[in-house]
Amino acid sequence: MPHSTPLITTLVAALTVALLLGVTARKLRLPPLVGYLVAGVLIGPHTPGYIGNLELAGELSEIGIILLMFGVGLHFSPQDLVQVRGVAVPGALAGVTVVTLLGWGLARLLGWTNGQGLVFGICLSVASTVVVLRSLQERGDTASREGHVAIGWLVVEDLAMVLALVLVPVAAALLDGRTPAGMLAGMGVGDGGVLVSLLVTLGKLAAFVAFMLLVGSRVMPAALSMVGALRSRELFSLAALVAALGVAYLAFVAFGVSFALGAFLSGLVLGQSALSLKAAEQTLPLRDAFAVLFFVSVGMLFDPGVLLREPLGLAGAVLVVMLGKSAVAWAMARVRGMSGREALTIAASLAQIGEFSFILAGLGVTEKVLPEVGRDLVLAVALLTIALNPAMFWLADRLAGRNPAPVVQAAAPAQPSGVG
Repeated sequence: MPHSTPLITTLVAALTVALLLGVTARKLRLPPLVGYLVAGVLIGPHTPGYIGNLELAGELSEIGIILLMFGVGLHFSPQDLVQVRGVAVPGALAGVTVVTLLGWGLARLLGWTNGQGLVFGICLSVASTVVVLRSLQERGDTASREGHVAIGWLVVEDLAMVLALVLVPVAAALLDGRTPAGMLAGMGVGDGGVLVSLLVTLGKLAAFVAFMLLVGSRVMPAALSMVGALRSRELFSLAALVAALGVAYLAFVAFGVSFALGAFLSGLVLGQSALSLKAAEQTLPLRDAFAVLFFVSVGMLFDPGVLLREPLGLAGAVLVVMLGKSAVAWAMARVRGMSGREALTIAASLAQIGEFSFILAGLGVTEKVLPEVGRDLVLAVALLTIALNPAMFWLADRLAGRNPAPVVQAAAPAQPSGVG
């Protein structure tokens, strides 16, 4: 009996090509993340040869986003953030603000609207947690002062991006004089005004947060404890997966907020309980697999033609990330009393963009507040800056008078797990 196998075909093609190019990237001492993105480009509709099912890949990537954000919430530690708050909080907020303005200015030079410039700028402002953590681990800097600050910096950026996922599409659309598509559907709200639109969005967000704090923080740890008491590894893994996917779905259906925010708050609630480490461990293999699919699906959306159509825009965006973002990070670290070597390490670690940029760019295109060329530029900038990040560490070591590790060693392989 013949079978229709588009899902299996897409999975096999995506994972196989991702494996081959991930190994190739590792051999070249580049983060495997670069290989995953290129794998998506190769099986995407913009390159010749096999074309994966873009619709199915998009749905699989949603699961990847949910599990990535669940991991961010699980690993979020308020205590770690408090210890480095003097540098990380003002530094991250200043960095996001300055880089967003630089990105907005570049977008305006390219002829984009204010709203499109806002989304584009924010996409350029947040570093890849995956890449930073793996790079610091390979250098042995995670326990150092600069390592703690860089991780705290990432936490603040991640929290800012969680809020951006809710508010930016609304704000960007309103800047361009319209209500974002679908954002207020079914709410009985027309194209009223800025205040009404923002109040509706913030009200839904507040209701969901309150629900998670009052109900989720009690029910979820208790339910997982009950399942854990059965001493069944597979049942606990299933319960943790339901916590991630189920809450994300509830957030979207019942409160109208994104899957990403629902998964983050689910992980955050569990992350404050004694079950957080076990939940992280049990969901790790699945998070790895679906995170790879997420990066492959992102690559499938990328049109390589943007490299030829928008060379100046791409060059400007790369400079914003690698020079502008690094300069702000270095300056803020120095102002807050860190040594030159520490400041240079922090600046190098943040000189790239990654997973949150992809998520926000995709949302921007969906809500029609970012042109597709903007998403393509974000993906191209991510590929280039992640690939060049080892060279930034090498340069930072040279400037600091520290014996730099060869570039090939500094280029730690980035795992799509342990996010946050």
